[in-house]
Amino acid sequence: MKKSLQTGARVALGLSAAAALALTGCSGSGGSSAESTPLEAPFGDMTPAAAGPIDSVTWMLGSEPTTMDSDIDATTADDTVLANVCDRLMQVQPDLTLGNGIASEAEWIDDTHVVFTIRQDATFHDGSQVSTGDVLWSMQRHAAEGAAESDEYQNVVSMDQTGDDQITVTMTQPDAIFLQAMAGDGGIVWNPRVIEAEGDDFGGPGSASACSGPYQITAWEPGSQLTIEKFDEYWNTDIDASAEQVVFRWADESAIANSLTAGEAQGAYLENAGSAAAFAQSADVSVFQGPSTNAWVLETTDRGILTDAAVRRALSLALDREGVAAAAFSGLAQPWKTPVGAGAWGYEVEAFEAAFDELDGAPATPSEDDLAQAEQLIADAGAAGEQLVVASNGSSSHNVIANALVAAAKGIGLEAEILVVPQAQYGDFYSDAELRGQADLWPDEYYISKNDPLGFYKNGKSDASVNFGVFQDPEYDRIVDEAYAATDDAERAELTIDLQQRWVENAVWIPVVATPSTLVMSDAVTGVPSSAAFIYYPWAADLGTAEG
Repeated sequence: MKKSLQTGARVALGLSAAAALALTGCSGSGGSSAESTPLEAPFGDMTPAAAGPIDSVTWMLGSEPTTMDSDIDATTADDTVLANVCDRLMQVQPDLTLGNGIASEAEWIDDTHVVFTIRQDATFHDGSQVSTGDVLWSMQRHAAEGAAESDEYQNVVSMDQTGDDQITVTMTQPDAIFLQAMAGDGGIVWNPRVIEAEGDDFGGPGSASACSGPYQITAWEPGSQLTIEKFDEYWNTDIDASAEQVVFRWADESAIANSLTAGEAQGAYLENAGSAAAFAQSADVSVFQGPSTNAWVLETTDRGILTDAAVRRALSLALDREGVAAAAFSGLAQPWKTPVGAGAWGYEVEAFEAAFDELDGAPATPSEDDLAQAEQLIADAGAAGEQLVVASNGSSSHNVIANALVAAAKGIGLEAEILVVPQAQYGDFYSDAELRGQADLWPDEYYISKNDPLGFYKNGKSDASVNFGVFQDPEYDRIVDEAYAATDDAERAELTIDLQQRWVENAVWIPVVATPSTLVMSDAVTGVPSSAAFIYYPWAADLGTAEG
């Protein structure tokens, strides 16, 4: 699902200067120039360190959290909160490398066995010890059939407690990105006693905490706000949270901008990087950007003419990505050829950059030849005049992308219309086949927690949880398995680039733009990551006053 190396090896993200510039819209090839960019934001992993603690901060989200049970679902809003509340087996760092979490060590003892050493000094919010058995129970819950994180355990044969402080995971084959996955939601450590007592109410407003992180949820007023407070008895004494309380509120993009401008809120990680343009002349609010795996894509369903790869390719050729970047993101996005951002290039960066540059089929601005080829693909498929439905949740970014798709479709001989789905239901496209049956595509921003593109391209396997029946290729499935087993970076990169080529050729999902992580924050506070680590790293613990 949307979600995140080898302990002690702390592999750096590896974003080259060229990739960083591309993501900030300052590249000379295909993106906005530095002169046309509405604002220039610092690009890096962290904002300046806090000078001191702060009592309370109001932080804006793009939507209300849906559940605190990541095995059911995990939206960006959910994860932005959970990152501060729940510890994981491993932990993503601000620079998107991997650190230790509840596991003090993880070691591959051979090709198919990894041993996690579990800390014995961690405690849950109810004061009970985080036992090795609790960790094993949590992993088994994540891996259960139908759980949102079960795809992270696809190569797991068994998980067993093999010592007082050890869990041994047995694989069908080597798995080069399994440890990264344990830093995402698939590695959250739950308190089984709380979950069993809460039953179906777990994860909703008023539910007891089943976590062990530096903050705990103290109030959730549906439709209004959610509050987390510093947990004074947090087991990890190396972390002393500076913010006593964070109050989360949610609103659309314009209301978020108004709240920060009026001083009613102190920060937000923006879904739409273009919304940051509102602060170009602000003396009180600063904009920061950082590495990210995020990409905006048009995800395809298994209804109608889009089951034909030729029709999908035609739409990809006809889509004006440069126009979307300008209209939806104020130039703070880059027309993109793949469904995952450059922040995933955590190794073999030059190889991934070169392969990206050579990709065809997703032009920044369609040429006459692109459009002619797209029309011919539609004609050959016998699809001329056929109807497409693209969904939108009504936000400005989704609407711009949906309208761009409608324009592209009509320009090559198709008919198209937009179906507006309420924001509260929009995430159900991932789990509700009946909802998917109402549309042919839906735009969304997709991210992974791993700095390895293989963590995305596994989604093309025939049995992947987010492969909705559009693409079935036994050879692709075989290459995914081979890539997982490739612990040599160069070999894995070569295989992953092959998967990338196959994905783009088949336009499984249609890539639109890539966006950096974009943070807007009052100049009165500082300290948090500016990278996409905020989805999994306890960022609120670093948040404090910018004044001594």
